[in-house]
Amino acid sequence: MVCLDTSFAIDLIRGEKKIISLEKRLDEGDEEITITTPSVMELSRGAKLSNKPQTEKEKVLQFLYSLIILDLNKESAILAGEIEADLRKRGEIIDTEDIMIAAIAIKNNETLLTRNVKHFERIKDLKIESY
Repeated sequence: MVCLDTSFAIDLIRGEKKIISLEKRLDEGDEEITITTPSVMELSRGAKLSNKPQTEKEKVLQFLYSLIILDLNKESAILAGEIEADLRKRGEIIDTEDIMIAAIAIKNNETLLTRNVKHFERIKDLKIESY
């Protein structure tokens, strides 16, 4: 199972050529494709802040239609708090949204598909696929 990070979702929505082979693999594969609620929030925020908010919102909603949305539940929220505490102790602060995305992916045994390896590689037990 693969969980799309916000970075991949943005690249996919924008039609970035660099991800065509990955997009094809996901489309033709039989694995479930998921995204987390913090990523949905980030996509929604980006659409609202864009020059064409209604158009971008429609693109985001159309994109999300075919995905399984993984929620930040009690267990993943507790794990997110523990991850953030560990990162702070090491002086390796990253965005709260990224911490929540990672915790949700870990709790759901997902591999996170991202180009933001620099932040996510700091998180223990997170499976990452980069592009």
